Amino acid sequence: MATKNHQRPPFRAEHMGSLLRPKDISEKRVEMDEKKAVDITEDPELRKIEDHAIDEIVKAQLDIGYHGVTDGEYRRHQFWGTFFPGLEGFEEIQNPPLDMFRLYVPDLAAFTEAGHKPGESIVCTGKIKHKGSTYLHQWNYLKSLLSPEQVKEAKLTLPAPEWYHLRYQAGRAYLKDVYANDDEYFADIAAAYRTELKVLYEAGVRNVTIDDPNLAYFCSEKMLDGFKAAGEDSDALLDSYVKLYNDCLEGRPDDLHVGIHLCRGNFAYSRHFSEGGYDRVATKLFREINADTYFLEYDTERAGGFEPLEQLPPHKNVILGVITSKFPELEDLDEMKARVFQAADFVARGAGQTREEALKRLGVSPQCGFASHHLGNSVTRDDMIAKLKLVRALADQIWPGEP
Repeated sequence: MATKNHQRPPFRAEHMGSLLRPKDISEKRVEMDEKKAVDITEDPELRKIEDHAIDEIVKAQLDIGYHGVTDGEYRRHQFWGTFFPGLEGFEEIQNPPLDMFRLYVPDLAAFTEAGHKPGESIVCTGKIKHKGSTYLHQWNYLKSLLSPEQVKEAKLTLPAPEWYHLRYQAGRAYLKDVYANDDEYFADIAAAYRTELKVLYEAGVRNVTIDDPNLAYFCSEKMLDGFKAAGEDSDALLDSYVKLYNDCLEGRPDDLHVGIHLCRGNFAYSRHFSEGGYDRVATKLFREINADTYFLEYDTERAGGFEPLEQLPPHKNVILGVITSKFPELEDLDEMKARVFQAADFVARGAGQTREEALKRLGVSPQCGFASHHLGNSVTRDDMIAKLKLVRALADQIWPGEP
């Protein structure tokens, strides 16, 4: 477990990865909506549209002053991309039966209560094996647009290792004749994840953020009540996810920065799914998972107060998502600066540091992406650029001259 503080990355001004897609990308994806995710990524016409859009959005990020640049996740239908369907042993199923889902998991509850079917459903139907990275093409194209120094700073986002587990009823994430229990299933997930990180590292990736709304869902009283009603132990499940994370990250190189981003849902047109402060998960999240940096939603009262940040160990970082990506109104810079100082005081108190020392481990960002789903949030491109500039301006006021 790393105990040395990792800097640059992260940077003082960050964003989560997904940026608003140009209209022609979304229109083309809507045309192919009935196709499987992996097939859509191979469409040559779509790739040409994406290439042009990525060229423009990378330049925009650099012009504003961002260092952890991404390709906007323009080649993904949703933020998690195609890691799981790209593994041997996983299969996308159409029209899955509702009884296979934990319908009290926040995003599933939101879909079904609105009369919609659950989103993309991937299940394990055979032994899991890594057979090549589906992100490598995305990364290599981004890399081609950057200088060698910029490549070291650029960011690639990955899905949570438990993404296709929490949503399913116990034992329904995989076939019983394939894996006897979660331990066996998680062991092969972790092995595939370690291979993915090795492949990406060899291609030059040094900055990874894992997007994980699932961990934030454990802050939701509604979901926890659902577990109780079902007779399931949510604490034990969270413990198993902590172990899974650490198994996935075992043996990673010291110069590979790993962040974890938590939010409470950021679906198309700015929809959120859950509420609840970090108090319930802070100790396990900050002290037990072997990550370097936590990117936390803090744009509304949904996320609670800064008190849980007292649990952050002195060798870890937190990026405060105090600017919202969901709506166009711009936050007051002075108010946001005061909030960052308030958060720094809690971080300092927990680590026995001064505010100034704590601030060295903080940064600022939007609370989530601008297009976790390819249809995007209820903002325009100009709104998004204004928000990104506001984050940069806030960082420059607190940490002048720092990236």
